[in-house]
Amino acid sequence: MAAQSKVAIVTGASAGIGKAAGVALVKAGWKVAFAARRADLLEKIVAECGADKALAVATDVGKPESVKNLFAQTKAKFGRLDLLFNNAGMGAPAVPIDELPYEKWLQVVDANLNGMFLCTQEAFRLFKSQNPQGGRIINNGSISAHAPRPFSAPYTATKHAVTGLTKCIALDGRAHDICGCQIDIGNAATPMTERMTKGVPQPNLVPVMPRLSRMTQSSGVLGSASTSRDFPLTVRRAIGAPPWVERFW
Repeated sequence: MAAQSKVAIVTGASAGIGKAAGVALVKAGWKVAFAARRADLLEKIVAECGADKALAVATDVGKPESVKNLFAQTKAKFGRLDLLFNNAGMGAPAVPIDELPYEKWLQVVDANLNGMFLCTQEAFRLFKSQNPQGGRIINNGSISAHAPRPFSAPYTATKHAVTGLTKCIALDGRAHDICGCQIDIGNAATPMTERMTKGVPQPNLVPVMPRLSRMTQSSGVLGSASTSRDFPLTVRRAIGAPPWVERFW
């Protein structure tokens, strides 16, 4: 991967998949803007990576002005953008749909869909205005866009919408050398999914162990999960994937 002096923005980058992918990009020669709501965690990551190679920007992707600030700071420090990894997202309590508070629905939509749209919009503006023109957007989708679990309406609905957005990115970006693709990861073994180690309800309502081993993953099980250390490779594969490609890892 020819990564020297290229620039990336990674959202949801304070922990888990986002942090692992961002740190791996820095190690591969990229300059990375780490974006998330927790400024303290972002600053620790930048200290580890080096201030010349990394930037911490406290960002709420559901707020337009916050997203504009992220992209403005990235351009000011690094001069351009080559990759946006739309990784930020959240879930909702596993409750029946009629018991879900509307406010929680809106929170998930803001984080998973509106935030991805807002970041994509700013990335398009920067990609189109810079020289050389173009760049790549990788959206973090989900197996839930294909096989939802019970009581997951907000998360599942937004992840289906992400798939549609990714296809539109790939289509609308062609004329400007903007490539869009998506990775649909299973249950990554990160702190965010620790509660799943006890099993979560499946479509047949039988709880099963959801975080599969790396051996099972290598056998080709669709959407099987691994540890966060495997996701830098996943993102690097997506960087080189042609549009439209939807990946399952």
